[in-house]
Amino acid sequence: MQIKEPEIGKSDILQLPDPQFDPANVCVVSGCGTGIGRAVALAAAANRLTVVGLDVNVAEGGRTAQMARDMGGAMHFVPTDLTVDREMDQAVAEASRRGQVRFLANIAGIQHINRVEDFPMEKYDLMQRIMLRAPFYLSQRVIPLIRASDDGCGAIAHMASVHAHICTVNKPVYNITKFGLRALAQSIAAEGEGRIRSFTVSTGFVQTPLALNQIPAQAQQRGITPEAVVRDVMMGKSRVKEMMAPVEVANLFMFGFSRFGRYLVGGDLLFDGGMVLTY
Repeated sequence: MQIKEPEIGKSDILQLPDPQFDPANVCVVSGCGTGIGRAVALAAAANRLTVVGLDVNVAEGGRTAQMARDMGGAMHFVPTDLTVDREMDQAVAEASRRGQVRFLANIAGIQHINRVEDFPMEKYDLMQRIMLRAPFYLSQRVIPLIRASDDGCGAIAHMASVHAHICTVNKPVYNITKFGLRALAQSIAAEGEGRIRSFTVSTGFVQTPLALNQIPAQAQQRGITPEAVVRDVMMGKSRVKEMMAPVEVANLFMFGFSRFGRYLVGGDLLFDGGMVLTY
């Protein structure tokens, strides 16, 4: 089963009037090559920020940068392996050369479907490095740059999930990392004194390669058809029976980064179609 990732047009993007949404200010986006990361990069560029996108996928990262430029935005792609500190250092240094770093969106993620007793530890370690350690490390490097700005203000956002609220079977490490990102956001917010805000965005299933590619593994693990995975597992608890588009998630990041999100300090934007809070 394959569903094509939706196209993103400029008219799909929430564009907000904000004095910080200026080409002199930089937004760093990890995982910019596909899915939500690509959408956030395009949305930030459409909101007049200078975007520095990070991804290990050189071809798709470069394509995202071209898409941003085609929309009239400014984006620079930096090939980056989030398991290598030196490469993250170089990416943040490049971002600093492009302008005043004020925003960071930690989006990159991977998935592996298996129960705890069978989960390969090498996959555990890789997921932890990409989805929890790298966001911590990038935040650690970006915070001093934000503090050095004229007003010391900025925001760091993380892509969480309904799996930062509830745990489903066969996704133990994904669950762990997403819960951890909420703790990271709250920790940064506690230290940010209202000037450096941090928050998470939690959604249900989104039309991205990460979500769509796990359908066959879920079907095998549960002994059901791929169609049943989508209908009964992915969307079974959602009151809205359509998967979100990546740009809809990106719009939540733009709201959170903007002046309209100034009370979003350590909080979580839960847009999940009712999966967590309705029964």
